[in-house]
Amino acid sequence: MTSLSPYADMSPVIQTAYRARAAAADLAPVPRAAKDDALLAVADALEVRTREIVEANAEDVARAREANTAESVIDRLTLTPERIRAIAADVRDVVALPDPVGEIVRGSTLPNGIDLRQVRVPLGVVGIIYEARPNVTVDAAALCLKSGNAVLLRGSSSAYASNTALVRVLRDAVGGAGLPADVIQLVPGESRESVTELMRARGLVDVLIPRGGASLIRTVVEQSTVPVIETGTGNCHVYVDAEADLDLAVEILVNSKAQRVSVCNSAETLLVHQDIADAFVPLALAALAEAGVTVHADERVMAYAGDSKATVVPATAEDWETEYLSHDIAAAVVDSLEGAVGHIRLWSSGHTEAIVTTSQRSARRFTQLVDSAAVAVNASTRFTDGGQFGFGAEIGISTQKLHARGPMGLPELTSTKYVVTGDGHTR
Repeated sequence: MTSLSPYADMSPVIQTAYRARAAAADLAPVPRAAKDDALLAVADALEVRTREIVEANAEDVARAREANTAESVIDRLTLTPERIRAIAADVRDVVALPDPVGEIVRGSTLPNGIDLRQVRVPLGVVGIIYEARPNVTVDAAALCLKSGNAVLLRGSSSAYASNTALVRVLRDAVGGAGLPADVIQLVPGESRESVTELMRARGLVDVLIPRGGASLIRTVVEQSTVPVIETGTGNCHVYVDAEADLDLAVEILVNSKAQRVSVCNSAETLLVHQDIADAFVPLALAALAEAGVTVHADERVMAYAGDSKATVVPATAEDWETEYLSHDIAAAVVDSLEGAVGHIRLWSSGHTEAIVTTSQRSARRFTQLVDSAAVAVNASTRFTDGGQFGFGAEIGISTQKLHARGPMGLPELTSTKYVVTGDGHTR
C-alpha cells in the first residue's frame, strides 16, 4: 500500500509553508559556524552562476520594457554581473556579523535559587512580500538564515524569472552545505491568490514583512491574519530651527532630499521656522533648484518664489502626506518648533524626522516631542539605515512599535524564550 504525502490535499502555498516550518525547527539549533559556511557557499554560488541569473533577469527586464515600465523601476529590477558581485559581498558581510541566537538578554538567580535566563531564539518562519527588487531575495534569505529562520519569499510577478533563478542558486548552495534547503523557498504562483494564502497562513508563518510602496504595505497590514511588521513608508521631514546654522541646514536638506530620491529615508517635507525664513528659504530654493528638485510650497514659501530659479508650485493637502520618491519636496514655514512638531504629528509616517539647530534646548525639545522611529539632530535623514547604524545589514525599517522599530538587523529577527533551571524546585 502506497503511503500518501502528508501534503497531498494542501495547496502549493500551504505545502511550502509546512516544509518551511519543518526546516525552521531543524535550523534553530544549528551553530553559527554551520550557518556561516552555508552563507559563504551562497556568496560563492552567486558569483559562479552569475550568467544563469543575468539571463533569467533579462527576461524580466524585457517584459518590463514591453509594458512601458518606468525606468526607475527597471533600474531596481536589473541585475548585472557587477550588482551580483555586490550582492555576494553583502552576503559575506552578514557572515561577519554576530549570531544573535542564544544571546542572553537578561538573567538572574532568583531568591529561591532558580536560575532564570531570557534567551534569543529565531522567530521561526518569516514571510517576505516585496516588489521588483530581486536583490531583496538574497538579502532576506541571508539575514533569515543567519538568525536561524526559514524564509518564504514572495516577490512581484515582474521579477519572477529572476527570483526563481536566485532561489534555485540559494537552495543548491544551502543544501550542498548540509543545511535543509527548505529554509529558503519561493512562494509558488504569480497570482494575488498566492499572496492572500500566505497572508492567511496563521500558525504556519510566524511573521510577515512587506517591503515596497505604501499600497503594498497597506494591503498586507489590513488583510493579513499573520502578524505583520510594517516597514518602509517614509514621509520624512527636515525642520530648520530659528537657531540653525544656515549653511549646515542647506547641506543637510539637499543630502536628505536629493542624495538618492527613491528610498524611504529621503526627505519629503521641509519645515522652516518663521524667524529665519527670510534668510533661509531663498538659500534653500536655490540649492534645491540646483539639485533639480520641484518644491510644492505653502503660501508663505511661495512668497519667496519670484526671485528664485527653482520650480515652485502651490502645495495641496495631498502633498503633506505624500512619499514622493522623486525629485519633489513639500515646503512650509511654521510659527515655532511646536508648530513643526504639530505638522509632523499630523502628516508623518513615523519613519525619520530631522532638526537642524545650534540650540541644545531646541534639539532636546524636538527629540522629546517627535514620536518617530528615528530622530536626527544636525544630520541627514539618509542615515536611518541598518548599514549606516552599524548593524551590518537590515531586512527593513519598521515604522511601528511592536515588536521592532527602526532599522531591523539580526536581533530584530529573533524573539526570546525563558529558560528556567531549578534543582527539584516546586511551587
